[in-house]
Amino acid sequence: MKTSKFLFFTLLITVFSLLYVYQQTEIFRYAYIGQKRQVGMQELLDKNSVLRYNIQKNASLVQIGNRVSKTSDYVMPDSYRLVRFSSSSRSLYANKNTPAKETLLSRIFSFRNQAEARTINP
Repeated sequence: MKTSKFLFFTLLITVFSLLYVYQQTEIFRYAYIGQKRQVGMQELLDKNSVLRYNIQKNASLVQIGNRVSKTSDYVMPDSYRLVRFSSSSRSLYANKNTPAKETLLSRIFSFRNQAEARTINP
């Protein structure tokens, strides 16, 4: 009789222990799922705030696309591909009108065309 009671209580304690361990693992599993959902919700809230800011500043994708399409030199390259542009007619024309290189004498006796800032020591 004593051995049967011992086995019964041992079996009962084992079953309750297994149920407790199962319950704890389920709690952790649901906590991870909840944490993953919380991260997803935070990302959606961040995207929402960015979109609200863009709407507030009237910076829609259509307007940005229109601004980009006005410049003819803009090209969207494929991934891992180098893009080289030939010089446009404007830049060639600008290069032809550049003055010749300055000599040492012309640099010494010429006035400077750019503004120079000097620091003021208090």
